[in-house]
Amino acid sequence: MNKTFLIIKREFLVRVKKKSFIIMTLLAPILMAGLIIAPVLLTDNDNQKRLIAVYEDNSSYSKKLEDSENISFNLVDQSEAVKFKKDIITSPFYALLEIYDTNFTIFSSQQISLNLRKSITNQLENIIEKEKLKNSGIDIKLIESAKTKINIETKIIDDEGKTTSSSTEASMGIGFITGILIYMFIFMYGTMVMRGVIEEKTNRIVEIIISSVKPFQLMIGKILGVALVGLTQFLLWIILTIIVSTFAEILFIDTDEIVKNMNQPNESVLIGELVKLTGGIDLVTIFVSFIFYFLFGYLMYSSLFAAVGSAVDAEADTQQFMLPITMPLILSFILIQPVMDNPDGLLAFWLSMIPLTSPIIMMVRLPFGVENWEILISMSFLILGFIFTTGLAAKIYRTGILMYGKKITYKELWKWISYKG
Repeated sequence: MNKTFLIIKREFLVRVKKKSFIIMTLLAPILMAGLIIAPVLLTDNDNQKRLIAVYEDNSSYSKKLEDSENISFNLVDQSEAVKFKKDIITSPFYALLEIYDTNFTIFSSQQISLNLRKSITNQLENIIEKEKLKNSGIDIKLIESAKTKINIETKIIDDEGKTTSSSTEASMGIGFITGILIYMFIFMYGTMVMRGVIEEKTNRIVEIIISSVKPFQLMIGKILGVALVGLTQFLLWIILTIIVSTFAEILFIDTDEIVKNMNQPNESVLIGELVKLTGGIDLVTIFVSFIFYFLFGYLMYSSLFAAVGSAVDAEADTQQFMLPITMPLILSFILIQPVMDNPDGLLAFWLSMIPLTSPIIMMVRLPFGVENWEILISMSFLILGFIFTTGLAAKIYRTGILMYGKKITYKELWKWISYKG
């Protein structure tokens, strides 16, 4: 057992001291914080007022165009329109809307935004539509009064009868992000194990190590060592992302007006919005489940990755064996959207029970609410799947790790698995 711990320690220290680990650990939180803060900053910058010049010939659209928060319309004559086209750089107008009957053209010095074009188009369409209805003798005021907008609020009732606000969008976002992270982590750290095995085998280092420890101890030590690297990096990402996001909020976001409207003035705006969006979602259960499914999903798949690494002499030879192993992961990734559309369906239920697909699919389902007995059964199956795949991989590993210069086939792998001795 002490030898296994030594291997775990070696694998952990070797990887955390690498420059790539340090750079990614520091860079990822900055990128994540950027993804959190950027939309707020971009939305704030997008509020710039656009002054639009309007020239029309024998029409009265300009009188009916209404200014909005970001757009202001100014009627100009033909000479001003011509001047704009000739000297567009020094013009005070952002763009020129030219109207001839039902032909509309926008001139500008740069490509206008899609939102601006859509806003102008919607206004003109509404104006034309009202004119046609009026000419047909239909009362416009009656139609306007019949238009109704509603806002449906969703709430979740717990077993005790208490209600909490919920958000389908937040559930979908959390499910999608956690599912994608599990998918990425399993691939990233599983591949790391496989490459480490191939490297040691190619350099013949493994021959020296095997003389001191059993092949199974070496494989488990390598897998657990990389698992600790993954957990360490993940926890550091969470802590650093929170720190960077908090500093970025203080430095770049003007929260005075927002804070005035909040019930808790001293609360972080980002945290306040997060709490508001995730009402009704058990974040503690999701976090604990994420750690579990990441850890055991990784352990199950990395044992298979290690087996593949031991059976080949070069990374280029792994493709034929990688496809059957990674197909369940790829299938889970493809089915994320269908599962979110029907998280309680038979497809979602069974995929969250099968060990090869449950790490991703169960994480996608959890934000929508999953019964505790389903979670416990899924976790139990995943643990059993890990034990089974590890035993299978160990049989391949103990033979393949010392096999050189031979092209391995599936028939050969089956002999290694079925060998008793």
